Amino acid sequence: MSNVGENRFTLKEAAALLLELADEEELSLSSSSSEFSWDSAAEEDFLKGRDPDLDLEPETSDPDWQPEAKKPRRTPKSPVVEEEEEEEEDEEEELELQLSTSTWPARRGRGRERGRAGGREQSSAPEGAWQGTDVDDITPEQPSFRPARTPGGQLAGGSQYSVLQLFQLFMSNRILQTILNNSNKFGESDHPETFQRLTMPDMMSYLAMIIYMGIIDTPNITDYWRRSELYTFSFPSSVMSGRRFKAVSRAIHLSDPADDLKRGTAGYDRLCKIKPMYDEVRQACMANYHPHQCIAIDERMVASKARNGVRQYMKNKPVQWGYKLFVLADSANGYTWDFFVYKGKMSRIVKGLSYDTVMRLVNTQVMGTGYKLFVDNFYTSPDLFRDLLARKIWACGTIRQHQIGFPKNRPGGLERQAPRGSIRWIREGPVVFVQWKDTRDVLICSTIHAAHGEDTTQRRIKGAGGQWSVQDVPIPPAMMDYNKNMCGADLSDALIGYYTILHKTKKWYRSFLFHFIDIAIVNAYILYKEMAVARKEKVMSQKAFRETLVTELKAVGSTTTAPSQPPPPTPPGASHKPVHFCPDGTAGRRRCVHCHKRTTVKCSSCNKSLCFTVNRDCYNTWHTLNNL
Repeated sequence: MSNVGENRFTLKEAAALLLELADEEELSLSSSSSEFSWDSAAEEDFLKGRDPDLDLEPETSDPDWQPEAKKPRRTPKSPVVEEEEEEEEDEEEELELQLSTSTWPARRGRGRERGRAGGREQSSAPEGAWQGTDVDDITPEQPSFRPARTPGGQLAGGSQYSVLQLFQLFMSNRILQTILNNSNKFGESDHPETFQRLTMPDMMSYLAMIIYMGIIDTPNITDYWRRSELYTFSFPSSVMSGRRFKAVSRAIHLSDPADDLKRGTAGYDRLCKIKPMYDEVRQACMANYHPHQCIAIDERMVASKARNGVRQYMKNKPVQWGYKLFVLADSANGYTWDFFVYKGKMSRIVKGLSYDTVMRLVNTQVMGTGYKLFVDNFYTSPDLFRDLLARKIWACGTIRQHQIGFPKNRPGGLERQAPRGSIRWIREGPVVFVQWKDTRDVLICSTIHAAHGEDTTQRRIKGAGGQWSVQDVPIPPAMMDYNKNMCGADLSDALIGYYTILHKTKKWYRSFLFHFIDIAIVNAYILYKEMAVARKEKVMSQKAFRETLVTELKAVGSTTTAPSQPPPPTPPGASHKPVHFCPDGTAGRRRCVHCHKRTTVKCSSCNKSLCFTVNRDCYNTWHTLNNL
């Protein structure tokens, strides 16, 4: 037992040394952890000189027992220091475990597989996993539709509207008068020598002609007035002359020339040349109609290659060069309710272009609440849908896999060889993410629908024997409604594209003039269909609607712009003299009424343009034929 006593003496010395160091401010710390366990009972026994490992009971002691050789004693440490050192030891063990179970060097982007909290192992996979149709999903609360106005046309009940009156709801006389005033200012400043002031009948005739050109297309605008056997169009000449049409086209201007600021000046706006008409057409579209519950937002391209800062290039699109508009349309009929022109880099973007676009178009103060919004994967994001839900707007749309907030790294997703119609889903609060197997994987996000239901759709599937057959495959309710209601903006584009009046022009703002007229015609046609269905009348086609509009515009148009019959014979003795109506022989020439070639001479009494040169003496020939 002498050895035991020697060990007791050594422990007493250690205890005394610890008491001497207790009054010092800090203990000398070592990088390794302590071998002592600092619970209260063991500490009290230790300070009294007893060691439970050495003080053995007589009946259990072994007389031949010899203590093992002790390692060199280290300076004891406080519990706080030991906890810190234990954490360091845990980190070292974690690092050794990672190095022993992984290949060096570690792959980039991989996080630690274990945390620091107590040295316990934590899973690197996000919480939740993709689930199948065998797991039921909750049915979200359906929106209570509370529009600000009664959905549909906002017209006086019981009133009969002509086609022209419906068109003038969007292209009012006030808009046309503003264009007329600005065009006269521009013409007088741009080419004052040859400019003739425009009148309201001229504008009506001009509108009739450009709508007519959307119905009947020719390679060149001049072909409408050609007198060839191949181009026997009698209608254009009865509306206005080709010369007058070109004069109006040259002078047409949407904004006041005095307000057109140059680029780089203070207050410059890229859309200044279309602003008056742009704002009034938007207000007219919202004032004369209120959308139904299902609406859609999408972009639209106005084709143009005119160089301007607003023009955009869209790769892999039907219209690659042009101007981009963001449109909110009614899913039921394609009515263009609101839109705005994207100004490119000058646009003020806060939370991203797609997020800001939706928030700008969805104005609950004007529309109301309880709407169902459908968008494509350019706009869809979980944050957007949650913010819309806070405004009481429910949303549904396809989503991109790399979109922030999409659970792409969760286990249990669709496998590559999954059969057609397979569904996987994850719900995160009010937002549900759905994977659906069609010809490819389709990803959709919604705050309206449950993850799966009993809906089916027909698809042609190739069987094991190589035979194709039509089968019913499951489809998520969100996908079913998306296919039905997302076509609102596409329907609006299709209605405009059938008989668009858009044609080539060197001035970019004229492209918007033509597009605004197309919007006015299509919206007027949708209002007409709604009224005709309510009265149980036969609905005319859009082509017939446009033809009727052209006829009514011609009726209120100018009769002086169309070529008239030869004037009655002048009284005997009237003085017929050839005079030049323009001091410059190369500018301001007109068509000869006899040979239809350019000339600068006219008759002073008949006021007819006639050639009077050595090679062409149409002046005397025409007077002889008319007995003048």
